[in-house]
Amino acid sequence: MTVPSTLGPPATAPPRRRSAALGAGLLAALAVLLAVATLSVVYGARSVPLGTVVEALTSPGASPDHTVVRELRVPRTLLGLGVGAALGLSGALMQSLTRNPLADPGLLGVNQGAALGVTVAMFALGLTNPALYVWFAFAGAALAAAAVYALGSAGRSGASPVRLALAGVALGMACTAACQALLRMDPQVFDRMRFWLTGSLSAQTSGVLAALAPFLVAGLALGLSLARPLNALALGDEAGRALGAAVGRTRALTAVAITLLCGSATALAGPLWFVGLAVPQAVRALVGPDQRWVLPYSALLAPVLLLGADVAGRLVARPGEVQVGIMCAVLGAPVFMVLARRRRLAAL
Repeated sequence: MTVPSTLGPPATAPPRRRSAALGAGLLAALAVLLAVATLSVVYGARSVPLGTVVEALTSPGASPDHTVVRELRVPRTLLGLGVGAALGLSGALMQSLTRNPLADPGLLGVNQGAALGVTVAMFALGLTNPALYVWFAFAGAALAAAAVYALGSAGRSGASPVRLALAGVALGMACTAACQALLRMDPQVFDRMRFWLTGSLSAQTSGVLAALAPFLVAGLALGLSLARPLNALALGDEAGRALGAAVGRTRALTAVAITLLCGSATALAGPLWFVGLAVPQAVRALVGPDQRWVLPYSALLAPVLLLGADVAGRLVARPGEVQVGIMCAVLGAPVFMVLARRRRLAAL
């Protein structure tokens, strides 16, 4: 269910005028994203004057403040940009593919499956390089997605949004329990992963992000290219075929894009909830159901939410910080309850 927008041109506006307004909205979203990214570099648990931040970026020296800005905050901000875009786009792709407005990489257990794959890689094989254990994240994400769909579609009633959500929550809890059981068996692995499993943007370096950037870029490019065939499939399989969409190919490519995005994001930042749920919902309320706009808007606005939550977590507990996974859960849980209540009322 989409909520009519009160911003921009109405649905009956001429197509050119509406496209121009939505294009301008993309530029505005990009400007907001750049502003939040700037805040992420400027503000943190350690107080650094704005002038020092600018100096660290333009003419770096060996001072501790310069090191904090260049070696910690800039990589953390870049990580938030990549992970946020991946989660927002994967959530929009999931919701379009399953026609389920409650779909989300965390809610459907995909991120937890990827996390279990990473935990197994560390526990059983001793892998500590994200460029190596990302393959286990991909495998875990793909297996979790297949298992959730199988569980949610079992029986005569088929795959309903609520059944898929319940299957995802159940599988996610099972994967989380399995992760915790493995970690309790190896204190070293537990110490290495305890912050990662909560969801954090502070655990990786710029080198790790560079190693996984190709997977993120490939997933983003593939996901954005699927807007038109997903629009056709939204009308139903038969109508989609009549409009020239290859149903099986579109679903397979969408699944590949989701696996690349969720696996990479989870390997980098751990399992994060609700970013892929809340942002596409808000985007559809603003721009409507057209995936040509929903997908890029989601990819731009999800990092705004993620980086904003990360900055808030750094500021509310100075000189410590609240991890971004906790902040996202605090912000996203009320959104999920509202959406689930709307779906229940609509079904009555």
